[in-house]
Amino acid sequence: MPARVARRVARTLALLLAVAAVAGCQRPPAPAPQPSAVTPSPSGSPAPADFVLLSEVDPSIAVDIRYATAHNFVGRPVDGYPEPLCLLTRTAAEALRRVQLAARAQGRSLRVYDCYRPQRAADDFVRWAKDPADQRTKAEFYPQVPKSKLFDEGYIGAPTSHSSGSTVDLTLEPVPAPPRATYRPGQPLVACTAPAGQRFADGGVDMGTGFDCFDSLAHTDDPRVTGTPRQNRQLLRRLMKQNGFVNYDREWWHYRHADDPYPETYFDFPVAVSSLRPR
Repeated sequence: MPARVARRVARTLALLLAVAAVAGCQRPPAPAPQPSAVTPSPSGSPAPADFVLLSEVDPSIAVDIRYATAHNFVGRPVDGYPEPLCLLTRTAAEALRRVQLAARAQGRSLRVYDCYRPQRAADDFVRWAKDPADQRTKAEFYPQVPKSKLFDEGYIGAPTSHSSGSTVDLTLEPVPAPPRATYRPGQPLVACTAPAGQRFADGGVDMGTGFDCFDSLAHTDDPRVTGTPRQNRQLLRRLMKQNGFVNYDREWWHYRHADDPYPETYFDFPVAVSSLRPR
């Protein structure tokens, strides 16, 4: 091939390659993946057959279901809690029974604040969080955090692993348990971050904050928590981890069982004995 023809062919190929490269750069990007919509179980459906009452598996574990009462960050009973019960999958309940045996050997006992949580309750939390006018519980539960930041900082969200039935909120209490304070609606509220002798006394050991305290001080390993409260958090985490539970690092009280039979399911039956299948 003559040199002049070869040079012309080379220029033509170079031009075609450049055009192809530009076209490739201008190709529209693939759409970003979107989160799947949450479809809760039908509200009229009963719980699966492997859901149980914790009190039937281990009656020695204290049950203090705050969302069935007015003493919680919403300030009223939450949707889906007609009865103050702890419902869990049998897998989680049996694991919690083993935690209780280990805790009793350490001179401690378990107190649960929340167990299975219906999807309607998680939705109720979201509605509450989106109402900036409702600040009635701020003085106790989120004294330092603007309500508008509760989503961004990971304190409230939906869906929640509680709705699959193998997540529990809990603490340790002494043996024997001391008397618990009685909450009276309308009473002056004390910050959940206040010292143990000042904040609401629910009978639990000193964990450095109260339950459902929306504050970085409630992060399990917050370095400001030292001494006895830190030792109590570490003891709870150690006992729970030894029996298959995983802590959420922003809440010292929140544990999910790793062997959750329904990890991607968000049930919506109410917290009530009638939700359980007849034995």
